[in-house]
Amino acid sequence: MPAAPGHNAAPQTTSPGSPAKFASIGSPYFGIMLAFMAVVLILSNIGASKGVAIGPIVTDGGFFLFPLAYILGDVISEVYGFKVARKAIVTTFALSVFASVCYWVIIALPGFGDEYGIAKQSALEGALGPVPQIVLASLLAFLAGQTINSWILVKMKARTGEKSLWARLMGSSGAGEFVDTLIFCSIAASVIGITDAGMFLNYVLVGFVYKTLVEFFFVPVTSLVIGWVKKREPSYGAVAAS
Repeated sequence: MPAAPGHNAAPQTTSPGSPAKFASIGSPYFGIMLAFMAVVLILSNIGASKGVAIGPIVTDGGFFLFPLAYILGDVISEVYGFKVARKAIVTTFALSVFASVCYWVIIALPGFGDEYGIAKQSALEGALGPVPQIVLASLLAFLAGQTINSWILVKMKARTGEKSLWARLMGSSGAGEFVDTLIFCSIAASVIGITDAGMFLNYVLVGFVYKTLVEFFFVPVTSLVIGWVKKREPSYGAVAAS
C-alpha cells in the first residue's frame, strides 16, 4: 500500500465511472472512526443485556446505538477499502472481548461484606454478568454481517467507481444487517429473556427492520460524511486496489 502523501498535498479524486479508489490510513481520520466504532460496540453490548418492550415491540437496550457501528463501517469501507475495514472489525472485537474480560475480573474480585457492598455486587452481576454471552453473539454476528456488508460495498464500488454511492450503502446494508440480526438474536435471546418463538420472531424482525431503516434513513448523512472524509483524506485516490 503506498505511503500517504504529505498533509499539504491536494487530495486526488476520481471522476464518475473511473476505477475504484481508496485511501491509505496514514492520517488521523481512520483512528478516530475506529475508536468511535469500538466505543459504540462496547456500549451496545452492555445495553443489549437489557430486554426492552415498547408496546408490542421487543428489542434490547442497545437498539439505538448499534446501527452507528454499521454506519461507521460503511464510511471506512467506502474510503479505505475491504482490507482496512476487515482490520477495523477485528480490532473492534478484540477491544470488545477485552472489555468483557475486564467485566468478569471486576465481578470476580472480592467485595465488601456489608449491605451496600452486597447490593453493589448483585447490581454488577445483574448488569454485566450476561455481557460475555452478548459479546459472543455480537462477535459472530457483527463479524459475519459487517464483513458481508463491507465486501458487497467494495465489490459494487469496483463496478461503479465513484457513482451510485447510495445504491452501495443501501444494498450492502440490507444483506449485512439480515445476517447480523439473525445470528445475534439466535445466541443472545435467552440472556435477554426471550423464551418463546413469537417473541423471538418479533425480536428478529423488529431488529432487522429497525436497523435497516435507520441505515437507509441516514444514507444522506452517511454520504455527506463520506464525501467530507474523502475531500480531507490526503491519500484518497492514491490506493487503486482494496
